[in-house]
Order: sequence, then structure tokens, then C-alpha cells
Amino acid sequence: MKKLIRMLPAACILACLGSVAQPVMAQTEHLIIDNGHSSYSSELSREHKEQWDDSRTLRNKINTRNVKDFNRLDRAIDTKEACQQSLNLNAYWEPNTLRCLDRQTGRPIQP
Repeated sequence: MKKLIRMLPAACILACLGSVAQPVMAQTEHLIIDNGHSSYSSELSREHKEQWDDSRTLRNKINTRNVKDFNRLDRAIDTKEACQQSLNLNAYWEPNTLRCLDRQTGRPIQP
């Protein structure tokens, strides 16, 4: 009990200091709005447009590659059907090379 009485004034002082001291924080972000647009959003928009423009050639290359791959596979399907329906008994479809080959010579043929 004596120990508690000795610690009571120190606890009261600490409690008073804790309630009086308030955290001080300064807000350093200033936002200037001109005609409904902030300079921050304008900068973000400019950076996004610049990045979009820079990646345009890459997007075009990817799209061109996809079109070429699609056309190649589409042509291969047509050639496979023609090869399988061919009247030439020596014609067979090679799935690895996507070509119609002659069974005897192994050379590509037009079905």
C-alpha cells in the first residue's frame, strides 16, 4: 500500500502531461486548382499520355504479330482440309510443319 501511495504522484504527473501534450502535425501538401483541374492531375494525365504514346509501337508490333499468327493458322487449317480431301493418294498432312507432303518423296505438294 505504501508503494502504491509513493507511485501515485508520479502517475498523476505522467497522466497530466499526456493529456496536455497534443501531437503536432503540419500539413505540407498544397493543392492548387485552376479551372476545375489540379496541377497534380494534369501532370498525371500528361505522364499517362506520354507512356501510352511511347508504348504505341510495341502495341502495334504485338497486334501485327497476332494477326500474322492467326492468318498462318487459318491458312494451315484450309491447307489441311484440302490435303485430306485430295484425290492424290500419296498426299498426307504433316502436323509439325503444317504442310501437305508426298508420301513417296517427302516433298511439299499442292493438293
